[in-house]
Amino acid sequence: MLDNILFLLAGMGAFLVGIKLLSENTEKLADTKLRNIIAKTSNNRWIGAGIGTVVTAIVQSSTLMSVMVVGLVNAGIMTLFQAGAIIMGANIGTTVTAQIVALQSYKFAEFAAAFTVVGIFMNMLCKKDIVKSIGMLIAGLGVIFVGLDLMKSSMSYFSTQPQIMEAIGSVSNPFLLVGIGIVLTALIHSSSAVTSVVISMAAAGIVIGNGGNEVLFLIIGSNIGTCVTAMISSIGTTANAKRASVIHLLFNVIGSAIFMVVLLCWSSFMDDTLAKWFPEPSTQIAMFHTFFNIISVVLFLPFLKVFVKLSQLIVKDKNEDKEKELSYIDDRLIPSPGIAISHAVKECGRMSGIAFQALDLSFQGFLDKDINAREKTLEVLKKLDTTNKKMLEYLVKVSLEDLTYNDEKKVASLHYVSNDIMRIGELADNITKYTNHTVAQKLQFSDSVITELNRMYDKIKELYNQTMSAFLNNNYVSLKNADDIEDEIDFCRRDLIARHIKRLNEGTCQPKSSGVFINLVCNLERTADHLTYIAHSIETDNIVRD
Repeated sequence: MLDNILFLLAGMGAFLVGIKLLSENTEKLADTKLRNIIAKTSNNRWIGAGIGTVVTAIVQSSTLMSVMVVGLVNAGIMTLFQAGAIIMGANIGTTVTAQIVALQSYKFAEFAAAFTVVGIFMNMLCKKDIVKSIGMLIAGLGVIFVGLDLMKSSMSYFSTQPQIMEAIGSVSNPFLLVGIGIVLTALIHSSSAVTSVVISMAAAGIVIGNGGNEVLFLIIGSNIGTCVTAMISSIGTTANAKRASVIHLLFNVIGSAIFMVVLLCWSSFMDDTLAKWFPEPSTQIAMFHTFFNIISVVLFLPFLKVFVKLSQLIVKDKNEDKEKELSYIDDRLIPSPGIAISHAVKECGRMSGIAFQALDLSFQGFLDKDINAREKTLEVLKKLDTTNKKMLEYLVKVSLEDLTYNDEKKVASLHYVSNDIMRIGELADNITKYTNHTVAQKLQFSDSVITELNRMYDKIKELYNQTMSAFLNNNYVSLKNADDIEDEIDFCRRDLIARHIKRLNEGTCQPKSSGVFINLVCNLERTADHLTYIAHSIETDNIVRD
């Protein structure tokens, strides 16, 4: 008895490991496409549901997808309407796992276990990352069937034990079965694992309750239980993020309630319909799981706005949500590194905007001789420093994931970008000190000098726009433009200093203003250097800075 319980647990463990390998390596292979799919989030509900179906089929987990969506809504990147469509589609995508599990009833499964060896050898012997990922994907598929075989073998033993069969057969109350499905899924955090065990039981000939529809109530319960993780992940988030998890719960609960009523009224559904269409009990359960989710989506997707309204009635707005600074990064995105990194890029873009805001305040303060500009600039820089710390913590967490080589280079590049952004902030702070010195020493600059400084700063603003275009969109045309503008700014620095020295020699400029003027011009030119470094970060093959 104990041996078979251990075999069951080992089988479940192997199955989950196989799912993880399959998911991670499918995601690596589809990395760029996956990012593009998420980026194309549409206001069309059917397209949104399609995106949810495809991405969930890739990551092999509706729970992970729902948590990711909560993170995107929390970051303000996705609307509730878009999130609801994707969540509904995710319920269809997750049924792929059950269909894979149902294959254990066919002879194909005996050969599929051998994929483990094939995949491992591909990973060990091949040098290309893409081939290694394909190998681990194949190995993951094999491990899934090894786990299923272990579960099926242990289930076969249990099916020969009268006491166990009698105990399982005695659980026939539909509401109790739904409750068991909810609790087990909530504890394991995986409806796929619960569904897989149920399908393995059916494949081994173990009958739950009196036969008939009883086993389907367990599947319905697991569908509700999968909402628990998303609900937990929404704790401490914005009102909209909480609403996204509420939409998930409402959709699953209402859909489950409707199917419960149908199954209670149609007590012979399993025998009269599913058994006639699909001879294998395991396939019957898998197909019910798929039909249940597809029909729920078809029924409820047209009423998505109603679900959004209900979620807004359940979760009220709070003042702190309106005051919350939106951020593109969210720990809920980390399990999908490709998507997490793409949002880290956007967050760096937001940080660049904060740094340039500080630069604007400090430069304008210098022109206006406004000593209060320092206080305003420091306030912005404080926000930049807080954001930078969160960004670095986020990048470290992403680094701990199993990254592709390109993603590793991108994370390393973003560390440099973050440093460049902070250096721009420091240069802004330097300019406020020059303002204070100018006011304290009563220094004067001619209108022509101010005009020249403004001309140089206009080029820096132009450089900033080209840098952001290059960095955020991988735009190499903008990168070339940035290089050209940076050359012009270098010329401006040399020209401004040469003119200043000429004025000194002619006696038309105060010598005591030299320190402030030359340092100001050099700081502006160094700002341009750091902006250019950020633009060049898209060339991740060369991330080392001088």
